[in-house]
Amino acid sequence: MPTVAFHTLGCKVNHYETEGIWRMFMDHGYERVDFDHDSDVYVINTCTVTNTGDKKSRQVIRRAIRKNPDAIVCVTGCYAQTSPGEIMEIPGVDVVVGTQDRKNMIGYIEEHKKSKEPINGVSNIMKNRVFEEMDVPEFTDRTRASLKIQEGCNNFCTFCIIPWSRGLLRSREPENVIAQAQKLVDAGYKEIVLTGIHTAGYGEDMKDYNFAMLLRDLETKVSGLKRIRISSIEASQITDEVIQVMDQSKKIVRHLHIPLQSGSDSVLARMRRKYSTAYYKEKVMKLKQALPGLAITSDVIVGFPGETDEEFNETYEYIKEIGYSELHVFPFSRRTGTPAARMSDQIDDEVKNQRVHQLIELSNQLAKAYASQYNHEVLEVIPEEHSTDDENPNRLIGYTDNYLKVEFEGNPDMIGKLVRVKINKAGYPINQGTFVRVLDDIVYSEAAN
Repeated sequence: MPTVAFHTLGCKVNHYETEGIWRMFMDHGYERVDFDHDSDVYVINTCTVTNTGDKKSRQVIRRAIRKNPDAIVCVTGCYAQTSPGEIMEIPGVDVVVGTQDRKNMIGYIEEHKKSKEPINGVSNIMKNRVFEEMDVPEFTDRTRASLKIQEGCNNFCTFCIIPWSRGLLRSREPENVIAQAQKLVDAGYKEIVLTGIHTAGYGEDMKDYNFAMLLRDLETKVSGLKRIRISSIEASQITDEVIQVMDQSKKIVRHLHIPLQSGSDSVLARMRRKYSTAYYKEKVMKLKQALPGLAITSDVIVGFPGETDEEFNETYEYIKEIGYSELHVFPFSRRTGTPAARMSDQIDDEVKNQRVHQLIELSNQLAKAYASQYNHEVLEVIPEEHSTDDENPNRLIGYTDNYLKVEFEGNPDMIGKLVRVKINKAGYPINQGTFVRVLDDIVYSEAAN
C-alpha cells in the first residue's frame, strides 16, 4: 500500500483542505503516515500570508526532500499559487498545485512517475469563479468539525496578499453545505465551525441566497446539530438580517470573531478596510443585544506604516471601549507584493514590539474580566482533549459556546459530547470547573422545545 504524509502550514482553511486532499489519497488506496516517517509521497500545504510563511514553507519542503530523496514531493496551497516558479526551482520538488485543481494532484503524481519530469499544475486563480468541492465527512484529530463554505476575497486590503493566492470570492452551493453538515453530524460532531477565506461574505456572488439564509438552513435542515460557530465575520458583513437570525437562533454560539485591525479611522483608511470605527461599534452594540453575554474576539495589526502614537492610542482606547474577550495581536509585517509593503513611513521594529506588548497586556486584562463574569456559573462545554498535566490524567479540556477554555475532571467517553460544567475558578487562558452532567439528546430536546 503506497504511503502519503502531510504537513500543513497556515490557517484553518489549509488544515481543512489537507483533510480533503487526504480523502482523495485514501480513495486511491494510500495509507497516511506521520510527516517525520519515510513516505512514498509528501504533500506540503503552504502558506504565504507573510514573507515568513514563504520561508517556513521552503524549509518544510527541503526537510521532506532530505528525509526521503526518492519520494515524490508535492507542494500545494497559497505559496504554491503565488510563486510556483520559486518552488519549481527547489531541486527535488516533483509536483506543484496551487489553491485550485487539487483533484488533479494524484493524476500529476502518476504522470510524474512515468515521465520523471517536474509538473507545474498552477493556473491563473483570478479567472476562477467556481468553488472547488472537496468533501470532508470527518476529521483525523478533532472534536470540532470545520466546514468550508466559501473561497477567495474581493477586498484587497493594502496589507494582504490573499486575493492573489486565493482568487475572488466564490461560494459553495447551499445544498452541498447542508449535505456535508449532515455528514459531519452523522459522524458524531456536535459543533460545526463555518470557515472560509472571507467566511461571512458567503453568497455575495449569488443572486437569491445569502449568508443569513445559509445560517437559517443549517439550523433547520441539519438534524442533530447542536452548535454553529462562525470562524470569522467582518463588520461589513453583519447585516440586520444576519443579526436577526442570530437573535432567533438556538444553535449559533455566543462567540464571534470580528476582525478590527485598527481602532483608528485614519489607519483603517490606509489599510483600505471597508468600515469606520463608528460603524463597527454600532454593529457590535446590535450584536450584544441579540446575543447577551457575547464573546467578541478580534485581530489587530500594530505598527502599520505611518501609525503615530496618537493613532495607536486611539486603537488602545477603542479596544477598551468595545471590551473584547480576547485579541490576536500582530506586528505589521511587510508582505512583498502588497501596497503597504511599498509605503514610505515604515515603523521601527522596536516601536512595533512595544505596542504589541501593550496590547497583549490589555488583551489579558480584558480576557480575565470577561471570564470572571462566569465564575460559579454552569456552562455547556464540549470536551476536546485530555489535559497534558501528568498528575491529573482524568482532566478534560474543552470550550464553552462563548469560547471559554475549561478544564474539569471527567471520563474519556465525554470527549465530543455536550456536558454541563460549573466554573469554580474563572481565569485566563483557562478556567477550572466541575462536571455537572452529560446533556443527552432527550434532555436537550425538551429544553429546546
